[in-house]
Amino acid sequence: MNKLTRFLLPFVLMALALPAAAQVRIAVFNSIEVFNAMPEKAAAETKLQATSSRLQAEYKRLQSQLDQDYADYQAIAADTSTPATIIQRRLQQIQESDKHLQEFQDNAAEELRRQRETLMTPLLGAIQAAVGEVGDQSGYDLIIDTAKTPVAYTNSATVTDITAAVKTKLGIK
Repeated sequence: MNKLTRFLLPFVLMALALPAAAQVRIAVFNSIEVFNAMPEKAAAETKLQATSSRLQAEYKRLQSQLDQDYADYQAIAADTSTPATIIQRRLQQIQESDKHLQEFQDNAAEELRRQRETLMTPLLGAIQAAVGEVGDQSGYDLIIDTAKTPVAYTNSATVTDITAAVKTKLGIK
């Protein structure tokens, strides 16, 4: 009897779990589609582009100055009457300028990353909140973001796409 119980117990448990699993309400949505439709995204991208343009202009200015310093160094180094101390100092200046240019490039990339995060995080939070509200109001147990989680197949009879409802919740037409 003990062996029979051990054998049948998993099947009984699975049979009990099947009706509960059949009642789970599942929905899907596409966060990229929602995000791209948000008017706030365009405004954020405009701000990012403006910052990027200013940083690129400054980088070009610094690079141009470095190029000019290098051309001056080459002219001084070619003149045999220039003392070695002056040539050495100019070379050090070029090396320092090159180092500062690299630091500027690294800092600019970090600044753009931080600004992107600052501008985009509230938008992503709004999407998440809207998904939660739609899920709560409609009684979904599980909502899958198809932009982040590849789904090979969804049965449209049992799985609802709530992308349009999320857009509506965010006031997107």
